[in-house]
Amino acid sequence: MDPLTISAAGGLRSRMESLDMLANNIANASTGGYKADREFYSLYAAPEAEGLVSGPDTLPVIERPWTDFSQGELRSTGNPLHVALQGKGFFSVQGPGGVMYTRDGSFHLSSASQLVNVDGYPVRGADGNPITLSRATPVEVSPDGTLLQDGQTAGQIGVVDFANPATLGKIGHNYFRPAGVPPVPATEYEVQQGSLESSNASNAEAAVRLVSVMRQFEMLQKAAALGGEMNRKAVEEVARVSS
Repeated sequence: MDPLTISAAGGLRSRMESLDMLANNIANASTGGYKADREFYSLYAAPEAEGLVSGPDTLPVIERPWTDFSQGELRSTGNPLHVALQGKGFFSVQGPGGVMYTRDGSFHLSSASQLVNVDGYPVRGADGNPITLSRATPVEVSPDGTLLQDGQTAGQIGVVDFANPATLGKIGHNYFRPAGVPPVPATEYEVQQGSLESSNASNAEAAVRLVSVMRQFEMLQKAAALGGEMNRKAVEEVARVSS
């Protein structure tokens, strides 16, 4: 395979991976607390091309995806059990396979009066235990996550952070789990009652990027077709000379 076709094929593969990420971001544009995936490009060099800066054996690839943890827009819901984080940090919930972390604060009370999230997982308090509230009394949520009922503290929503959020791996749509790095109590945050954080994946931005990637894809397809046509003509010329 000639260098032009090889380079075009490498570019097509990386753009296909970009399309997969964009499609996932668009699908989760309305998922509360979702954090968009981005791509980090690098160059792949074949072992026999070691020491070369560029050349026919050096191809563009997506070295790794990374998660954009930037703040999503906060929208008011009026539900006193809905909470949103302004700033850094994560809520922690007790999932079926262990503790998971999320920015989605769409909480409600279970049949046992425990504070749970939309999937029914218990929300962990600052002490690591589930939070139980009274159904008969209104709830006030302080900026630090303290829950008040009748002026008395009924618990505190645990908010944690990580020194390096890049160590967090995604689970499902809006859950995270660290790779062996323990969380620490968050400091730079504010809990806002009656609000939820929207996804930071913008449909408008994704649409613009989608058009750009599709244009690049079309250009690379033309380059691959040109490489194939050049190879065909070269074979025909060799055959003509040989005859």
